[in-house]
Amino acid sequence: MNLNECLISKDKNLLQIDRICELLKMTYWASKRDKETILKSMENSVCYGAYYDDVQVGFARVITDYATNFYICDVIIDEKFQRKGVGKKLIKEICDDNSSKSLLGLLITEDAHKLYEKFGFEKDSTSFMCKKRSE
Repeated sequence: MNLNECLISKDKNLLQIDRICELLKMTYWASKRDKETILKSMENSVCYGAYYDDVQVGFARVITDYATNFYICDVIIDEKFQRKGVGKKLIKEICDDNSSKSLLGLLITEDAHKLYEKFGFEKDSTSFMCKKRSE
């Protein structure tokens, strides 16, 4: 795979909704989300897609106030494209975006820590709190 042929874009018109739902169903964190919830989350986020041969092979959402913080979530790369630089290219695009460059970046993940560390993310368990969803 030639990484130069992989397009990263935040143009919502390019997003392939069914493909995003398919990719998210394969994750440990979003496997039970229905399409309606996924669409609602996308409406209120900056969405990035990774495309190869006009097929969406990756996705990420960013939630931000454009002043102080941005939160990266729902980062998923198709298994066939993992470990080929697509995730790195996607996260680089997000972190290099002028709207998030000078902001505090946050994310919650159980994996790919080495990838995020390349972009300045550090583990910080001393100041993080979480309110779980109510049933």
